[in-house]
Amino acid sequence: MGRTPTGRTREQVFQLMRERLLAGQPPTVREVQEAFGFRSVQTARAHLEALVSEGRLDKQSGRARGYRLADSAVLVPGKDRIAPPRMVPLLGRVAAGAFGLAVEDLEGYLPVQSDRVGANEELFGLRVRGESMRDAGILPGDIVIVWRLPSVEDGAIVVALVGEEATIKRLRRRGERIELHPANPDYAVMTPDPDALQVLGRVIEVRRYLD
Repeated sequence: MGRTPTGRTREQVFQLMRERLLAGQPPTVREVQEAFGFRSVQTARAHLEALVSEGRLDKQSGRARGYRLADSAVLVPGKDRIAPPRMVPLLGRVAAGAFGLAVEDLEGYLPVQSDRVGANEELFGLRVRGESMRDAGILPGDIVIVWRLPSVEDGAIVVALVGEEATIKRLRRRGERIELHPANPDYAVMTPDPDALQVLGRVIEVRRYLD
């Protein structure tokens, strides 16, 4: 069997990266090596670095899953006049801190194209854990897109930090008290101490990937 031309292999590497990154599942260099059966991890890295040089991938140094799609790589073919989606961080979890987003477990980036928020508004994705919002259609493994806001309206589904733990709940105000309501009768309403509560933003989209 003849050897696959380098250009064709590189295109296949890019298509794999594009598919995985758009799904919010960035592969490591070793996973690329294994997917293509390269003899060494350096061969996979050489293809990825070439894609960075070509402007098709961006690289965040110091991270095992630090590659992301360049903005030009998410344009729909034949639709050059359509603005490319915004690439927002997908987080494994968020950490307490000042209102500037405290990021832990960055898993990659997600394309988001929504006319519900301004171009300069901050968005992030968060992977759902637990079943407390089951009856609102938010299930374990789903990804929620969150609009980063210092305050939200009563009744909104929010991501909030209670102490150092992030939770997704429906916010209700009862005078001076804030309640965080689940959408599952097996879970209790949370009434955190206001000093231990930080609302990070409002959930504006839910994504689910089927096996």
